[in-house]
Amino acid sequence: MKIEVKNLTKRFGEKEVLRDISFTAESGKALGLLGRNGAGKTTTIRIIMGVFYQDGGEVLLDGKQLNREQIQIGYLPEERGLYPKKQITEQLIYFGLLKGLSKQQAKESAKKWLERMGMSEYKDKKLETLSKGNQQKIQLAATLLCDPKLIILDEPFSGLDPVNAMLLKDVIKEMIDSGSAVIFSSHQMNYIEEFCEDIVILNAGQIAVGGNISEIKRSYPRNTIEIFSTQADQITPFIIRSVGSEIESAEKDGKSDIVTVKLKNPEYKNNLMQSLLKEGFDIDCFKVKEPSLNDIFVQYTEGGI
Repeated sequence: MKIEVKNLTKRFGEKEVLRDISFTAESGKALGLLGRNGAGKTTTIRIIMGVFYQDGGEVLLDGKQLNREQIQIGYLPEERGLYPKKQITEQLIYFGLLKGLSKQQAKESAKKWLERMGMSEYKDKKLETLSKGNQQKIQLAATLLCDPKLIILDEPFSGLDPVNAMLLKDVIKEMIDSGSAVIFSSHQMNYIEEFCEDIVILNAGQIAVGGNISEIKRSYPRNTIEIFSTQADQITPFIIRSVGSEIESAEKDGKSDIVTVKLKNPEYKNNLMQSLLKEGFDIDCFKVKEPSLNDIFVQYTEGGI
């Protein structure tokens, strides 16, 4: 299954909030949809779901106009949408019915997902009696009730402790492995890097950069090397003394065991590695320092890396 967003534009009055937005989400993969607040992420998501209508462009399913009655979409909004004073199982069944499940199907799915989330003991409780993290787990259960083939997650890890975050990660990975397409929006870049091969970064309603994360990182200069070694204190002066003509700088990173070397030319990295090995230094790791996804996000949304 392939969901294609092609050349979307959207205006609210005189304000153009989306301009020529295009990307693809595929079965068995997660796509990171990123941007600062107000960049157009939520508007894009609402167009995909049919809440808003675009002024231009289209949303396609396997090359044809998306018919939202032919595909189950699971949406986890950033602003949670459950009823705090309602009993948990009751409202899960209600949401299942809204998604087209029979009452029996909705009951069975609610039971299944409450068990999977470790929330069965709270099935008869009102939502407001749960912690924020447990409410988030109920919200995810509601998102997945209908076995959606397209899952849209907006800040899914907000408010979760490390144990619940691990549970949620496992569930999301299971859905990806089962063949669902996932669109993942978050400001927590570590989760984006963990789940997503591809990203789209929006800035002021336009795509600032998009594509495979690894390829985007490899497009940056590759002349900064990180050397991890318990002999970092000896390595730094050795590099300056022995290969100084090939480097711009070599510095030990504070109290850590990392030496950061900036080469004049990326091709010099093999010479540097051979010099260290020839000298007999114990090297734990020798690698090109790539920008983090957070660095890339900042560059394309604020300028300067």
